[in-house]
Amino acid sequence: MKNKPRISRLTSIITQLQSKKIVTATYLAEKFNVSVRTIYRDIRTLESSGVPIFTEEGKGYSLMEGYYLPPVMFSEEEAQALITAANLIQKNKDQSLVDSYVSAITKLKAVFKNNQKEKTELLSERIAFRYNPENNTTSANLIKLQSAITDFKLLEIEYNSLENKYTKRTIEPFALYSTNENWLLIAFCRLRKDFRVFRIDMIVGVKDMYEKFEPHEMTLQQYFEICRAKFSSTPDKPLT
Repeated sequence: MKNKPRISRLTSIITQLQSKKIVTATYLAEKFNVSVRTIYRDIRTLESSGVPIFTEEGKGYSLMEGYYLPPVMFSEEEAQALITAANLIQKNKDQSLVDSYVSAITKLKAVFKNNQKEKTELLSERIAFRYNPENNTTSANLIKLQSAITDFKLLEIEYNSLENKYTKRTIEPFALYSTNENWLLIAFCRLRKDFRVFRIDMIVGVKDMYEKFEPHEMTLQQYFEICRAKFSSTPDKPLT
């Protein structure tokens, strides 16, 4: 990224602080192509201007909870990217994701400038995705599962496997990924006492157990590496 004028960089730093829980000076310096010392000066300038920035030693910077700038202004390219993403997500087979994104994009459109609104409406009419052309909906639990992952909520699911075997599982949701037009849930299954992968279009019921589980000290990338090592010498097996 090219160097931004200082006033633009200061505003962008606040946006970065609003979008993340903790932001390091090194991250900001790399993002705005300036020195770490320059970021230190920028932070001091913002603090002296009344922006409530907290410094956590050894971690980084954060904003006081509840502090926000006025609504962000989008560039024309950013507005168009949001509309393109909206059209793509509307083809998703999970209804909960579609509904939540449509609600979010409606709120974002409220801060578009008038000429942006006209152009994004035109663009929306001129974009088509052949993926899922019939707008088939096969699930409605993606958003609920996302919340369970971030809140470490224990869930009970009713599941029909590819072999049409019905089971109830108590699971610790870990991660989600999408492949071959299907959303897949990675979770620790207490019945099998191991991680399992579930197609969410085959989850027929989700119940909140109102209990939290201990977070798994593992990244998604580490999970994939463990799977590759585990199955590299064995035949492919179908999903759960």
